Amino acid sequence: MRIKKTVCSQAILLFLLIAGQGQAQDTINPIHLDSFALTAKRNVEPYIVVPHKVFEVFVSVNMDFNKMLPIATSNNELSSSYNVRGGNFDENLVYVNDVEIYRPQLVRSGQQEGLSFVNPDMVQAVTFSAGGFQAKYGDKMSSVLDVTYKQPKKAAASINANLMGIMASAEGASDGMKFSYLVGLRYRANAYLLNSLDKRGNYKPRFGDAQGLFSWNISSKKSISLLVSQAENRYLFLPQDQVTSFGTVQNALQLYIGFEGQELTKYTTSLGALTGTWQPRENTKLKLIASAYSSLESEYFDIRGGYRLYDLDNNAASATFGKAKAMPRGLGIFQNHARNDLELNVLSLQHKGSIYKPKYTIFWGLGFQHENINDRLYEWNLVDSSDYLVPYVAGDTLSMLGFINSKNTLESDRVTGYMQSTRSFSNWTLNAGIRGNYWGLNKQLIFSPRVQVSWEPNKLYNRKLKKGDKRKNDWLLRLAGGYYYQPPFYRELRDLRGVVHTDVKAQQSIHAVAGGDLNFKAWGRPFRFVGEAYYKKYDQLIPYDIDNVKIRYFARNASSGYATGIDLRVNGEFIKGMESWAALSLMKSREHIPELAHWRYYQGMSIMLSPPATGTYDSAWVEWFPRPTDQRFNFNIFFQDYLPKFPSYKMSLNLVVGGPLPSSPPHTPEFRNFYRLPPYRRVDIGFSKTLIDDTHRFKKGIYKNIKNMSISLEVFNLLQFNNAVSYLWVKDLSNRQFAVPNYLTARRLNLHLVMKF
Repeated sequence: MRIKKTVCSQAILLFLLIAGQGQAQDTINPIHLDSFALTAKRNVEPYIVVPHKVFEVFVSVNMDFNKMLPIATSNNELSSSYNVRGGNFDENLVYVNDVEIYRPQLVRSGQQEGLSFVNPDMVQAVTFSAGGFQAKYGDKMSSVLDVTYKQPKKAAASINANLMGIMASAEGASDGMKFSYLVGLRYRANAYLLNSLDKRGNYKPRFGDAQGLFSWNISSKKSISLLVSQAENRYLFLPQDQVTSFGTVQNALQLYIGFEGQELTKYTTSLGALTGTWQPRENTKLKLIASAYSSLESEYFDIRGGYRLYDLDNNAASATFGKAKAMPRGLGIFQNHARNDLELNVLSLQHKGSIYKPKYTIFWGLGFQHENINDRLYEWNLVDSSDYLVPYVAGDTLSMLGFINSKNTLESDRVTGYMQSTRSFSNWTLNAGIRGNYWGLNKQLIFSPRVQVSWEPNKLYNRKLKKGDKRKNDWLLRLAGGYYYQPPFYRELRDLRGVVHTDVKAQQSIHAVAGGDLNFKAWGRPFRFVGEAYYKKYDQLIPYDIDNVKIRYFARNASSGYATGIDLRVNGEFIKGMESWAALSLMKSREHIPELAHWRYYQGMSIMLSPPATGTYDSAWVEWFPRPTDQRFNFNIFFQDYLPKFPSYKMSLNLVVGGPLPSSPPHTPEFRNFYRLPPYRRVDIGFSKTLIDDTHRFKKGIYKNIKNMSISLEVFNLLQFNNAVSYLWVKDLSNRQFAVPNYLTARRLNLHLVMKF
């Protein structure tokens, strides 16, 4: 029985109903896929295997597939960064062909970030774990994304273009598969999208990269591969003005800012990795990987401006209803200046080995890494509010906010190693391992034991069934846990004033994950349900603040905390032949920071840091704070459909509802993460038409070499939600502070063409 077409409309109504309650959040991007399945096969470990078909024609606002990762959340469609179970962007491991990938260090906002490293056109397989991962993966506290690029077997090419950029790839192999190549090019210039922001001006973003994977099979037992990448990300912005309306119907406000100056950000990254593989026996594989990573980052801006804060006329009977009143309630001028440069070089040498047996496998590895970092920070902010400088200093002293002037050079070595084994016992599987890490800078040696256990309760029973016998529920249950240390890299060592502290120790997280999955049928079609509950205990944490996507660390192990929650997901063929999915995540993450503990006083609706002079009041001792990524819930739907009589016409819809993130006023640690951003809500939809496929091919003419071609119309932010990524804090003439939301992108149309040869 085919589900009626009302499923799509019902999903939209459900989203609007939930969003109308006032709490919503996450990021969505249109996807056009012939087949979509987030889980391709069952896994005894708590991993999700994402088949490469998911990404073959995947298109998002920023041409990145990270938004499709299950459980990972993002509140910024312009950024490829993501959070996992209460962690921040720096707590996620990313590997491409066993080589660790690094994020930019200086990036402040999503529009500056450029392209993420992974090229979707080159992906063969993706394994993703949101916690409880094995010892063979490195030292981070949240998640691991393990990407494997293709090994081509024949010649092919593709072009993927839209109004904001283009991706192209080519692949091929020689006769006998002695040599193969895979090359990908990407270019993006999303000024069209950025022009929908409140801050108007001349946007000139230019992001591009080139990647190649070249493989040589020396013999049946020996092979060499070379992975190379070069990326150039340049963001130039000449701001003109900004008009933002915010507040409530009873207290509607409008901020006007006039700008002069410019902002220029550049990131140039290079990667080269040479891998030699030797298979001395059929069941034994040895690898030696030598890699070099280099990043040159610069951030120059000098922005001057003046702002005026107005009340909006909220009298519906007035001729000026909805317009700014003549007299401003606040005004001021400011100047933001920066000349920041960073050079990062990482050299790595790794050995990895594995032995496969029918009942068990053994993995081991040993690595050495050398890091060289040169950093120059010079930035300051000057604020003149109503003819006095903020903060005010008596006399002739010039006062500046956020003044940083530092120059740092770091050179250090790391040694890592691991060993793990997986054994099978009838319907049980056990994986246990240990990982070690020594960093020469802080002289810390750490060990991380990790274990995973899985049980298929009905595996033996179902294996003995005869044809026609009824199967028992196809469950697979899992437990995973262990110690997950995260040694500092560089930003964790640099405090809010740019001073580097080399005595900072590794952060610690103890994972406990329990979950399972069930394969079942509904309407005669296959479905899969996956659920996981988790608890993470943190110690030796380095507190941090987030502004847009910029993370500023305290550079000291000053807190402890926890994160706990549950993730539920179901995917299957809600429409026959087309997979869709729905996911719900509930989470709470808090931290204990003794140095910020304080008394907070309450009197009616007022909140104070000292008791009032008269009257009655309540008080509370505050020592636990929400972590900056404490997002209490996320609800996500991906749905596909097509016209029954015209199956080449397809539709894909993404809905996300999620809880708002914490926020803090500037220079008020007592109110750390006391406030919340508005909920993030987003609906993206795409309509596509397949022009050429296996059943509709041209045998002659210029189209004869095209195997597949489709065109689509996409609508980003269909319902025009105003999603805020951060706050701009301004004061009125009475020194009252207001949070002005920095909104993300508005509704935009996009044309998309995909061709495969």
